[in-house]
Amino acid sequence: MTASVRGFDCDVLVIGGGIVGLSTAYALNSAAPGTRVTVLEKEAGPARHQTGRNSGVIHSGIYYRPGSLKARFAVRGAAEMVKFCAEHGIDHQVTGKLIVATGRDELPRLHALVQRGRENGIPVRELGPAQIGEYEPEVRGLAAIHVGTTGICDYREVAAQLGRAADADVRYGEEAEAIDRRPWGVAVRTTSGTVVRARALVNCAGLHCDRVARLAGDDPKMRIVPFRGEYYDLARPGLVRGLVYPVPDPAFPFLGVHLTRGVDGGVHVGPNAVPALAREGYGWSVVNPAELAATLRWPGSWRIARRHWRYGAGELHRSLSKRAFTEAVRRLLPAVTEDDLRPTPAGVRAQAVLRDGTLVDDFLIREAPRTVHVLNAPSPAATASLPIGREVARRVLAALAGEITAGARP
Repeated sequence: MTASVRGFDCDVLVIGGGIVGLSTAYALNSAAPGTRVTVLEKEAGPARHQTGRNSGVIHSGIYYRPGSLKARFAVRGAAEMVKFCAEHGIDHQVTGKLIVATGRDELPRLHALVQRGRENGIPVRELGPAQIGEYEPEVRGLAAIHVGTTGICDYREVAAQLGRAADADVRYGEEAEAIDRRPWGVAVRTTSGTVVRARALVNCAGLHCDRVARLAGDDPKMRIVPFRGEYYDLARPGLVRGLVYPVPDPAFPFLGVHLTRGVDGGVHVGPNAVPALAREGYGWSVVNPAELAATLRWPGSWRIARRHWRYGAGELHRSLSKRAFTEAVRRLLPAVTEDDLRPTPAGVRAQAVLRDGTLVDDFLIREAPRTVHVLNAPSPAATASLPIGREVARRVLAALAGEITAGARP
């Protein structure tokens, strides 16, 4: 049956008003002007979760496996994000950053990052101890690399600008409650009782993307396991000039406790990575029994715990002990004291975990009839949001074009 008979409210309905959902709406309008797009966001404004609660870094793409979506989209997205911010007057800086090895066991991993950066087309400069001091006088290390294309920006404002520029019907305070997918299209009922009918659906629900996939009748074959990242502000921001990172452990998708000077001039310290007790569990006191039970029922959660319990115990200790957190920071910045660290709001990472306990290490985008699901888009998704949005838009427009072609056949 045709759209006019069915009375579609829009061509594409996007669930999720974070930076990826709004970038998708923006890309749809850019690629196919006249496409009617509606965005449903359960919060009262954009970017209230992963997008608005990160360190604001424009990542270079140095960490990610060559050829992966993360590598390609982060490298491309970093340059595009700087250009987007400049064009729209959004606070940003291309600062560069240091990745510093503080122990000899980290040197092979640091050298591997140099090679990976070069394979990804990223300018990298190797530094000795004296050269580290030229960039960051208070930072100590055995060796480091300087990555020139890293920057910082205000991702909340980027998301808001994408929403304004998308020429979409963005509806805040509307949470998807039920999804009815039929051969003719998709109908979504929200908690307010509103029903929105569309020809196609895009799931950019972040922390709730697996739940939305199941509402649509699809098995995502993964679960979101939320990890809280806790931050401090540095009371003496003059100790740090720019961005300073440890050498990451390649077994984990987390980058470790780092130092990030933001666009406001302050310095964030963190995050760690501890299991959250709710999808939106921004503190130990925030517990959602149903969500926690669902996480514990997922076999992958227990397999992560068995495989990485030592790492997890260390992160938990640093969460519960400010002294332990400070000691982790002092490996990079010996001058810091406990009194220098002031608690600031935490974030939660929506990490996709497979049934066998694998932490999904790349962006994960899956298609179903009339639907595109974005199922893993943690960091560096904000950096890569413009290319991700184009990729999602390409897939959903191809699905709609196929529908039109099929409908035209005798």
